[in-house]
Order: sequence, then structure tokens, then C-alpha cells
Amino acid sequence: SADSVIWVKQVDKPEAFGVVNLNQNGEITELVEKPKEFISDLAVIGIYYFKDSTVLKNELQFVIDNNIVHGGEYQINDGIKQMMAKGMKFVPGKVDEWMDCGNKNVTVETNSRMLGFLHKDGHNLVSLNIKTENATIIPPCSIADGVVLINATVGPNVSLGKGCHITNATITNSLIQTHVHIKNAHLDNAMIGNHASFDGNFTNVSLGDYSVLE
Repeated sequence: SADSVIWVKQVDKPEAFGVVNLNQNGEITELVEKPKEFISDLAVIGIYYFKDSTVLKNELQFVIDNNIVHGGEYQINDGIKQMMAKGMKFVPGKVDEWMDCGNKNVTVETNSRMLGFLHKDGHNLVSLNIKTENATIIPPCSIADGVVLINATVGPNVSLGKGCHITNATITNSLIQTHVHIKNAHLDNAMIGNHASFDGNFTNVSLGDYSVLE
């Protein structure tokens, strides 16, 4: 039986992830972080099982004691590589779904997929404590308390945090945090942070907390 399991997911762009390489027996023989040349399309998703966690602890202590650093960080992969070098058996675990939040685009995509799952399961994601005037909500959407929609179309696949004000705008496939003011906009694939203000003819945007774009 295996000493450890590393869960992986087949991805379209493996160069953006850490990946594993397998031998003919389906065992993991190599871990490579963001390979420049194709090695495998099985990305490590950050879930691990270790039969004996003490072994991992000792190897990670070795990494620290010997100041083995990559990208300015101590990394679990270096401890795992030490375990592999000593003959410990690693096998891949597989998942059907893996929703990443590593950048704006995949975070928005993950939000859309989660909304779809929750809507399909019958969850009511739209608060009763919102104000609307000439507004249309196209599910699935998550709309929190205190949201105001005026001359607006929201959805599908939109999350609006508490206290957002949306005026003269259309928003699709977007993740909007709390107390955001948006007007005169057509947004798609957007991610906007808390307390931001947006007024303009942009479509695909990413704004941090307290930002203003006019």
C-alpha cells in the first residue's frame, strides 16, 4: 500500500501549476513546480494524505535546518521529494471537481460554478432585504442584504455583497464584494473589492478594496 497520497486534477494549462509525473505502475515519481516544458497535465491541488506524519515533519525540519528555499519560501514539495528519495511510495488521488482561486479569471469562474451548484440544489441566494427599481435579476445570483438595484440587469452568475448600489448597469459573470457603488457600466467577468466605486465604460475589470475608477 502507499505511504502517501497526493490529490491531483487534469488541467488544460499545466505550466501554471505544480504537476506530478507517474511511472508505469501509476506511482508518483516526480514533482515539478510550473514546468516550462510539458511533463504531465496532472496538477497538484494541495490535498495530501501521509500515513506517518512524523516522517513528513522530520523531512520538513531537514528542509528548514538546511535552508532549502525556493521563491523565498520553505516548500512542502522539498520535504516530499526527500521522502520519495528514501523510497516512500506516493500515489495520486483523483477529484471530479477542483475550483481554483489563483487569479481573477479563475476566481470569477469558480464563483459562477458555485452559484450554479447552489441554485441547482434549490438554495435561495437572493436576500429579501434589497431594493429594486426597474431591475432584472437573472439566476443564478447571490445578492446580499441592503443591495440597491436601479435601472439594472444583474446575472447570470453574479455575486453582490452587502450594501452594494448598482445604477444604470448590466452585470454578468462577476464577483462584487461589499458596499460597492457601480453606475453607467456594462460588466462581464469582473471582480471588484470592498468599498470600491466604478463609473465607466469598461467591461472586464479587477479592482481592489477602496479603489475608484471613473
